[in-house]
Amino acid sequence: MTQETIFLPMLALAALTFIVLSFIPLRRFRAAFAGQVTPQDFATGESANVPAQVSLANRNYMNLLELPVLFYAVCVALYVTHNVDALTVNLAWGFVALRALHSIVHLSVNHVMTRLSFFAISNFVLMAIWIVFAMRIWGAAA
Repeated sequence: MTQETIFLPMLALAALTFIVLSFIPLRRFRAAFAGQVTPQDFATGESANVPAQVSLANRNYMNLLELPVLFYAVCVALYVTHNVDALTVNLAWGFVALRALHSIVHLSVNHVMTRLSFFAISNFVLMAIWIVFAMRIWGAAA
């Protein structure tokens, strides 16, 4: 396994983020053509008039820009410090898979407990990646 392997889950998460981003204008235009919203409903974000299905895409996109910043950072840190191995790559893929499942649930059936489960577990996986990285850096520094 090469150190560059860590970039594959990063690319997958970036692809997921762009896919979810594409849902925002699609859902907004669909709602506008159906007469459910006006351009003014988006003047300062999203007004209370915006249907939930339209707001969900934007909210999921924001989720993919928040905590995943720490994912991208630790992946780059693992690469730079030559600490990429099967464990870290598998954890990274686990994080991406859980975030993908979170997005699928969020943008479809939106079952809150299922969505929360995927979200929470993904956060623990991300913490695990950081713990592995910290232990390796701590061990190298000792």
